[in-house]
Amino acid sequence: MKLNRPWPGKFSEPCYFTDILEFMTIDLQQLTRLIREISREILLPRFNAVNRQYKADGSIVTIADRMMQDILTERLAEHYPDIKLLGEEMPASQQAELLSEGKPLWCLDPIDGTSNFASGMPCFSVSLALLQNNSVSHGLVYDPIRDECFTAQLGKGAWLNDRPLQTSHNKLDISQTLAMVDFKRLPPELSQRLITERPYGSQRSLGSIALELCWLAAGRCQLYLHGKQLLWDYAAAQLIISEAGGYITSLEGNSLSEPSLQSKSACAAVDAELLLQWRNFLSGHASR
Repeated sequence: MKLNRPWPGKFSEPCYFTDILEFMTIDLQQLTRLIREISREILLPRFNAVNRQYKADGSIVTIADRMMQDILTERLAEHYPDIKLLGEEMPASQQAELLSEGKPLWCLDPIDGTSNFASGMPCFSVSLALLQNNSVSHGLVYDPIRDECFTAQLGKGAWLNDRPLQTSHNKLDISQTLAMVDFKRLPPELSQRLITERPYGSQRSLGSIALELCWLAAGRCQLYLHGKQLLWDYAAAQLIISEAGGYITSLEGNSLSEPSLQSKSACAAVDAELLLQWRNFLSGHASR
């Protein structure tokens, strides 16, 4: 398999997949039906109707997070018994052990945007990725409120509800863009500079990393920035952006496609020129 366009790595040095890689066959339509069915059964009846608990890192978890992870673990095993599941709501030691095995592995965020879910904010999603051969081969992000399912397959493209998804290259200058920026996890001096200099036209933050990245792939915003996200937050969505024709790297310019349990920053844009302008503005702040 060879891709005919740059794969997201260091932006100044695009790389290409030239090796033939063997991937497991996955039925994305079947996967979509499964995620839709379980989300409607578990999430929608509990939206804004659950008690919240707090994990050691201060993040929120609800019974719905745990129910989604448990049920999806069981249901995915029925269809794909040879693929284990790494979920956000499991001990870090278990996550590390699963990832170290080097075998095909589901990576699940049962509710990306749990704070929104628990508060009644209609911006949350279910994110599921398949990790194979040290990369992400399949990605799915489902928005239960809008019934929008974003999917992608490595080298095959991206889709929104079964329609091909392609980023919009509308030749906007960075000053005309709408940017999704999460200020909370950025270096304070970079946050201050973004506020005072404001290189973009307008800024938003939804509170669901996977959904924000998919909205960029759909052209609903043009720029993205986050200082600290975890594998289950971005694994599926970074593939969707890349397969839709967009660009995403860490602040240091590294690819996000290689699975790792270390937190990573992310900056993205709908086209190469905007990413260059965005990276030029952000340069010098990645390691501070």
